[in-house]
Order: sequence, then structure tokens, then C-alpha cells
Amino acid sequence: MEKQLFEQEIERLLAKEQVKKEEPMSRHTTFRVGGPAEYYVTPAIAQIPQIVILCKEYEIPLTIIGNGSNLLVADNGLRGVVLEIGKAASGIKLVDGEDLVVQAGTLLSETANFAAKNGLAGMEFAAGIPGTIGGAVMMNAGAYGGEMKDILSGVRVLTLDGEVRVRPAEELELSYRHSRMMEEQEIVLEARINLTQDSSAAIRVRMDELRQKRVEKQPLEYPSAGSTFKRPEGHFAGKLIEDAGLRGFRVGDAQVSEKHCGFVINRGNATAAQIIELMQRVQERVLEMSGVVLEPEVRLLGF
Repeated sequence: MEKQLFEQEIERLLAKEQVKKEEPMSRHTTFRVGGPAEYYVTPAIAQIPQIVILCKEYEIPLTIIGNGSNLLVADNGLRGVVLEIGKAASGIKLVDGEDLVVQAGTLLSETANFAAKNGLAGMEFAAGIPGTIGGAVMMNAGAYGGEMKDILSGVRVLTLDGEVRVRPAEELELSYRHSRMMEEQEIVLEARINLTQDSSAAIRVRMDELRQKRVEKQPLEYPSAGSTFKRPEGHFAGKLIEDAGLRGFRVGDAQVSEKHCGFVINRGNATAAQIIELMQRVQERVLEMSGVVLEPEVRLLGF
């Protein structure tokens, strides 16, 4: 009965196309694996607080995702609500000449291109990261020497109690793949990004150079979740994995990339179970060979 009431409420809040039942998560992760979400919802920014409050009221498990680029979802899927902060929760505004106010579901690539078009530099490092602004802020995403903390001036967040708060960047405790929001399970709704003026042509040249580096060094032709492990202090995860003799190592269709050992790839029909087993065996071997503990950078859901 409680579940029926919850379904009625969620269907009252959202349009029919915004709610899917038993939706395969393999359709929503860049790894292309993962079992079904009991409820998969795609709200606009203004609808998110209502859904969070509703899940709390009915004690329904709630999982927040972006565009699934840093996730490994278990083959059994996820119970409760998976709330995607994606296309329906996207948008960019240029304010005060050098600042962008960006909704959390906006892709990093879209934001970087918007910035370049408007002659604003600083987002080049993020142009090739296949994530959303919300996810990037949450984990302080970075690449090629740049991080979100370098350009972020503040965020609007939602607490799990349904309260919206505005936090300046200095309160966010941003460090390597970490933020205060991760610790307190707050949901990023919007970010304000401060950039610097430059010519669009010069910005495009830098973006193209970084894009070429990615194509040359990363296994972009296969499904993956990007860098599988965090960078251990004083080391590079890919180098440790290669030195442990694991280049190309496979469990079923899950494989350590031969192109870049820091990536685990799905060669076509990998399961989440195969990927997690591969990750564990890599961790064991690297620890045995080098004494270094590799921590997953990929977010594990349902395990």
C-alpha cells in the first residue's frame, strides 16, 4: 500500500516520460553494464527537492547520478529511486562577463564549448571529460593539470532534508577527488564558474590539443568509466598496474586496457561481476608487487 501511494505521488510530480520502472542501468552508464533501477526518474532542477523529500517520507532508497560516466552498477540493479540529474536539469547562463551559472545536469563538454564560444578560458581541461557539472563538482574532477576547484566560485546544493543552500567555494573542502558534498551527501543543483577572457580561437587550439592527447592515450573506442583507480600519492595507478604485469589482463569481457593500464574496459559483453572481480584482482596483484593500495575512483553502486 505504501509503495502504491509513493508511485501515485511520484507520478503526480513528474510527467509520464520522466518515470521509468525497472529501467536497465546499462543504458545509463558509460561502462554499459548494470541491472535494473526500480524507479528511474529524470526531473528538472525545480522538481528535485520534492522527489528527495518524497523518498525520505516513504523511506525509499535514493541514488543520485549524473550521466553515468563514473559508475559501476551491480548486475542485480538498484532498489528504490535512481534520480538522474541530466539533460532535463541542464542550462547555462553567462553573468557578469566572466562567470557562468551552470545547472548540475549540464555536460562538461557543453559547458566548455559554451565558454570557448564566449571567449572565456579555464574550462579547456574539462572539455573531454564525459560527465556533468554536478558530478564534476561533487568529485572535484580534473585532467591535464586542471581541476574544478581552480574555476569554481560557489554552488547551490540540496541537503537530504530538502533544504537548498548556497555555499562559496572556500566552504566546499575540495581536494583530490573529494568534496564536502560527498561527505555530507548533499546534491549539487547549480555551480558558478569563474573564467578569464581570451580569444575563442586560442581556446579552441588548446581544447583540440587536449582532445588529441586523449585520442592517442585513452581507449575511447571501448566502454569504460575513465580512470578506474585513484592516483596513489607518489605513484601513477596505470604504471603500477603495468609494472605488475597486468596489461591486457582479462576476466571474461572485462579487461585492463592494453592502450592505457589505468582503464578497465568492457570489450563487449562484460558483466559488473566480471569488472569488479578484475578490479579486485588488480588491487591484490599491485599490493603484492608494490605494497601500494589502489582505491577505486569509479563509484560502486549495489555491491
